[in-house]
Amino acid sequence: MTQELVLVAHGTRNPLGLATITEIASAVAAHVGAVRTAFVDVLGPNPREVLADSTTRAVVVPAFLASGYHVNTDLPARVAESGHPDVTVTRALGPDPVLAEIMHGRLLEVGWSPGDAVVMAAAGSSDPAARRELAQAAALLGELVGEVHLGFVATGVPTVADIVRRLRKSGRRAFIASYLLAPGVFHTKLGHCGAHAVTEPLGAHPDLVALLARRFTTPVGIRWTPCH
Repeated sequence: MTQELVLVAHGTRNPLGLATITEIASAVAAHVGAVRTAFVDVLGPNPREVLADSTTRAVVVPAFLASGYHVNTDLPARVAESGHPDVTVTRALGPDPVLAEIMHGRLLEVGWSPGDAVVMAAAGSSDPAARRELAQAAALLGELVGEVHLGFVATGVPTVADIVRRLRKSGRRAFIASYLLAPGVFHTKLGHCGAHAVTEPLGAHPDLVALLARRFTTPVGIRWTPCH
């Protein structure tokens, strides 16, 4: 049965960030077939517009690293507004051991060694459930690298910069593990936090692409039908 596959991202005006989302969608499509991309902010089309054009069963995968406003409120509202008769919205990408493994690999790429301090940098959220998910993501990374400090670059405290400053005062090398999907304003800010090194965003890593592909092929989530 033909399905409409929709990858939903936040949206960014940063050309590198947009190129990364495009690269991710293209790589996922190589596994599962045609994938359309929608954005919940900054750019269009939004999920309502994409789903309104479809009449076949749709699977929507939010490319977000934690559940927050956009995943729990914004996206369901756009799905409902579309009037689409049959949509399954999967859960957010994180937390997931796959993402921890990617961050571990990224840390090794920039020269991290066991014993070096690690700050997992997340955008942050005012949603308590999302913050718990970010803490779980940090714990998963901690299972691979030892102690991990969770810091925020946009919303919440402690900030990444404050944690790095404290760690450097203690004489330790501090590495930032970027828990961001793509380049943009937030990732640029990490470069000014004073860490020994900052990893690249998760990006179109093959394991992240495979994780997204599995979301599409074995969708588990909320199914929206006309009765909603």
